[in-house]
Amino acid sequence: MTGYPIKTYRYLRMAMVAMIVLLGAAVVIEWSKTDPHCLQTSISAYYYTPVRAIFVGALITIGVCMVVLKGNTETEDILLNVAGILAPGVALVPTPGQGHCHSVPVVLGDAAANVSNNMLALFVVGVPCLLLTAVFIVRDRIRDPDGWTPLYLLGLGVAVLIFGGGLAWFVVDRSGFIGHAHYAAAIVMFACIVVVVLANAEQLRRKRGVPRSRANRYSVIAVAMVVVPLLMYVWKKLFGWDHAVLGIEAALIVLFAAFWISQTAELWNEGLRQELPRSQATPSPL
Repeated sequence: MTGYPIKTYRYLRMAMVAMIVLLGAAVVIEWSKTDPHCLQTSISAYYYTPVRAIFVGALITIGVCMVVLKGNTETEDILLNVAGILAPGVALVPTPGQGHCHSVPVVLGDAAANVSNNMLALFVVGVPCLLLTAVFIVRDRIRDPDGWTPLYLLGLGVAVLIFGGGLAWFVVDRSGFIGHAHYAAAIVMFACIVVVVLANAEQLRRKRGVPRSRANRYSVIAVAMVVVPLLMYVWKKLFGWDHAVLGIEAALIVLFAAFWISQTAELWNEGLRQELPRSQATPSPL
């Protein structure tokens, strides 16, 4: 990958990092205007503060970037697509808990009406996008049968399942969707991201030209993504912690940013990773 394609690839990757920093900056600025001990119980709860515009805009932008960017493997690409599809849902369906730490009162209007309008718009745009994707898959199958893989159909099937399931939930049980879709989308989105990091740990182990002695940084990040939230959850259960969700979300976002920056630096000049066959790869550190 050279020239303008690699530049576009870099810009999309850097845009995601910028959106994460933008969201963090907005939360910190809002926090600075309240009591130092006053924090919302989750990052999602900052939807009910002046951070709302940045929260929604950053998540939608990150979601679009994850869908647009090509993963190193078809599996990674599918996982990024699922996470990208779910990110707007996390943004547009607010968490039910509004929290109590606001620098100023925020007028929300009818939250249910906002969700109904905005999610319906998302579904209206999403359906033709999926249909267009199906057309591209069929076209590629006809033009390049040797380069075509059944994983293309799997990726489309997973996207249709996620999108169709959300649409059916939205139509059949609107109140349940408004009350629980945020958490469902956020959990699956973060799970996909953790699996992507794990996959990259394996991919780096098989990458051409990587010294055998080099530490696998993606393995470290992947382990931290599992261990740190687990420790925070155990701490909450043992000692009580009102901000456990905030801590878990913040830790996962920071670790994801570390992963994305690291992967961007690794693939700065090549775009997509070139791997060795499994038989020639170094032993997995995990």
